[in-house]
Amino acid sequence: MMRRRVILGGLTGVAGMGLVIAGFGRPSAVVAQTLPPACPLERISIDGPFGTAVFNVDVVADEASRAQGLMHVQSMPLSKGMLFIYDRPQPLSFWMRNTLIELDMLFIDSAGVIRHIHPRAQPLDETAITPGAMPLLGVLEINGGLARRLGIEVGAVLRHPAFAEADQPWVCGG
Repeated sequence: MMRRRVILGGLTGVAGMGLVIAGFGRPSAVVAQTLPPACPLERISIDGPFGTAVFNVDVVADEASRAQGLMHVQSMPLSKGMLFIYDRPQPLSFWMRNTLIELDMLFIDSAGVIRHIHPRAQPLDETAITPGAMPLLGVLEINGGLARRLGIEVGAVLRHPAFAEADQPWVCGG
């Protein structure tokens, strides 16, 4: 089976190949960890049978920024996402209050494994979105329908320093 690498935006220029990190107009919280300088907190990759998908993300790791999330955001580039990170694994529940765009929610355990995908969460819906009582460490929100389009499924692995385990650290590149 041929693997492919999908980079949704993210690289610009020929000589510099620098990252384009487009925010939503407000600063993001930063994960409080000591990381090697080569580990960008604003970039994740997802590996699975489909290949690799790379996203630029806004990381939210405190109560205030998690409460705000993507509320009132009118559009999001395909290359963007929002990564919610918690201090410890716990049952998680989300809703779409004041969220104007359709989202896929990828629920992630402490090893970075995607354990549940809630596709196409509907804007402004206040119904609880939860994968049940399983303890999870984070959620990635991307544009609605994008997980299916890219072939991202439960069992794929999200790579980010917050999900690296001590016995199997993620050696990231720049």
